[in-house]
Amino acid sequence: MGKSAVRNMAAEWPIALIWLSYVFMTQVGSFLKPNAIGVVPSYIVLASIFGIMLLAVFRVVHHAECLAEIFGEPFGTLILTLSVIGIEVAVITAVMLTGDNNPTLARDTMFSVLMIVMNGLVGLSLLVGGWHHGLQVFNLSGANAYLIVLLPVAVTGLVLPSFTISEPGGALSPLQTIFQITISLVLYGVFLLFQTVQNPMAFQQPRLDVDQPEQLHSDHHCLDIRGKYYHAVGLALTLIPLVLMSKKLAVYVDFGIDQVGAPVALGGVIVAIMILTPEALAALDAAKHNQLQRAVNICLGSALATIGLTVPAVLIAGEIVGLPVELGLDSPEIVLLALTLSISIVTFAGSRTNVLQGVVHLAVFLAYAILIFDI
Repeated sequence: MGKSAVRNMAAEWPIALIWLSYVFMTQVGSFLKPNAIGVVPSYIVLASIFGIMLLAVFRVVHHAECLAEIFGEPFGTLILTLSVIGIEVAVITAVMLTGDNNPTLARDTMFSVLMIVMNGLVGLSLLVGGWHHGLQVFNLSGANAYLIVLLPVAVTGLVLPSFTISEPGGALSPLQTIFQITISLVLYGVFLLFQTVQNPMAFQQPRLDVDQPEQLHSDHHCLDIRGKYYHAVGLALTLIPLVLMSKKLAVYVDFGIDQVGAPVALGGVIVAIMILTPEALAALDAAKHNQLQRAVNICLGSALATIGLTVPAVLIAGEIVGLPVELGLDSPEIVLLALTLSISIVTFAGSRTNVLQGVVHLAVFLAYAILIFDI
């Protein structure tokens, strides 16, 4: 075995770690149940599982970014987004099936993802990029494509159920469920055709000066890129145990929130943080290196995929296992979502961004963070 092969295997230690952790939890997990070991040991197990899964998620992002460099934009960001959304759906479904039946968990997680991405992550990206480069440019038609699809799927999926009366609370009737699944998948499918076939140039960084091609080239200079099959297999081998470990994590998240009396919505925030951390770092790095279009693709792509793919997946899972799913937001959350979408439209109305816009998005994110604990 050559030095290169040994180096490759050594770099994949998070994959081996999460597989070993899954086998361990499968064999002895019954002895480590929260009610059996107590509160403090349960928090230790929760932190351990969370940390191991986070390391694996970083490895997912590494392989996805290598594939992104091999296939180019927009296919690269699309691979990253779909990989992360797969983890999101798995974790949400696992938590739904574990512990107390929480019909609003999926809604809380998706809303957390939207707030973290479209306010926290967009705000930080614009702030970091603007601080280093002043005004930054992106492709206006690409950003508009994300927003024009995000608006109807977000409103019909998370707002409209709060005002319909055919089902109690924010639940959907059978007919509304079929409609939401269909409209979400159709709109996202048409968007994918536009992004990958009709107009992929709309999602690439505009080259307005002679220095930009070099910046583009250096964006992935630190990646250790192997063959496409190597990274595809690595991606699959990391995603599978992440999905399997989701149910293990869900048991301790549910127990921990119940023990400290924290708001139920905090469970969605915890899931969202684990899912979005690697994407957040990738977006911030892109903005820092004056690759704002890649940051926009990651942020808006993640928000759109969360609604366009996670909503139908959760609804289908709920129907299969017979669990109620409430998607309708409460009034304060509807106000924050409307404010977020309005500010995003203004931010991406032109082709240049600045620090001020980043600060505004961060202010809305702070309002969301406060409302989690004081609504």
